[in-house]
Amino acid sequence: MRIIGLKRLHDFCAAHADCRRWVENWIGDVKGNRWQTTHDIRLRYSSASFLASNVVVFNVKGNDYRLETQVAFDIGIVAIKWIGTHAAYTRRYS
Repeated sequence: MRIIGLKRLHDFCAAHADCRRWVENWIGDVKGNRWQTTHDIRLRYSSASFLASNVVVFNVKGNDYRLETQVAFDIGIVAIKWIGTHAAYTRRYS
């Protein structure tokens, strides 16, 4: 898969170094795979949430942070939409 928006992840990790290892592992995992369906994601990330329009939310570092992405399965792209603390994510949708 190709990832769009890596700068957003790198900038976030610069301010939140405790999630850097998880994010780096996630990047490697995404780049090394070709997800065809949400089931492919669920096999590796059982706690991921699947929303409308192929939005997938990953729990980062034991759910301290949330990573919101949009997956274009047909063309193999994962777009980074947002990353932040779990509390900030909750406020976004309250």
